[in-house]
Amino acid sequence: MAGQTAVAASHPTAYKTRTRRRLVAHLNEHKIKYLMLAPFLILFVMFYIVPVLSSIALSFTYYNMLQPPRWIGLANYRVLFLEDDIFLIALKNTFAFAIVTGPLSYFLSFFFAWVINNLRFSNAFALAFYAPSITSSVALAVVWTYIFSADRYGLINKVLIDYGMIDRPIIWLANPNYMLYVVMFVSLWMSMGAGFLVFLAGLRNVPADLYEAGDIDGIRNKFQQMWLITLPMMKPQLLFGAVMAIVASFAVFDIAVALTGMPSANYAAHTIVAHLYDYAFIRFELGYASAISVVLFLLTFTLGRISMRIFSSKDE
Repeated sequence: MAGQTAVAASHPTAYKTRTRRRLVAHLNEHKIKYLMLAPFLILFVMFYIVPVLSSIALSFTYYNMLQPPRWIGLANYRVLFLEDDIFLIALKNTFAFAIVTGPLSYFLSFFFAWVINNLRFSNAFALAFYAPSITSSVALAVVWTYIFSADRYGLINKVLIDYGMIDRPIIWLANPNYMLYVVMFVSLWMSMGAGFLVFLAGLRNVPADLYEAGDIDGIRNKFQQMWLITLPMMKPQLLFGAVMAIVASFAVFDIAVALTGMPSANYAAHTIVAHLYDYAFIRFELGYASAISVVLFLLTFTLGRISMRIFSSKDE
């Protein structure tokens, strides 16, 4: 490496020529591969890379869609963390939501996939389990609004009154003491679809020979089998499920707004994405909204990298 650096310093023109020739030879050798990758790469850059970079750039400006962006430096971030009390409430709610629903949806998805994979009619159970996750959040909110209705005819209130646990109906979706827990429960019920399917596919792809070898080596029950064979063989699926759980727990918005309104009472169910939506599509302060989106991106990216470090194999 040191020799190549010395040669490059003494003969810069020759080094650049050799580098150019190697690049041209590499492109000629793999041009078919790059042509096949080109549609995905173009769309990925246009709809992922460019919007992320644009959002980062706009987060340092004041931009209201009517005037050109005006550079203001770190003012948006200063206001966000030091003056915006509603954002701090949304940050606290989102972290509470993520800490509860993220790990729970992850472990429950794997547990139910493991249980259903050992049942006789596993495909039918898998379809029934996955169905809620592909249903519209608004449609599900209608059902859950009826279940948590504030009158005595709401299903939850009716059951509690009939069993003498309460003497008057609880206003589940308007009381700040309850609404975040209701959103957590409904979101947890909806969030186990994609992760569940990935885990089920991973369980079915573990070679049966490994389980037979484990039985010969002295594995005595299903839990030992899962710990010693299944989990090590499912690291890619576990990583994907962890990233999906993190993103879903930090991106909660639709079901919270559909159940508790926008904004919720005392901002008790206000989340980061709801705050972002407020400034981007109601107030049209896109520079400030971009700062919120950058904070959310950094949170999910950091937790995603931690998950990759936990679940990636040492030899990768």
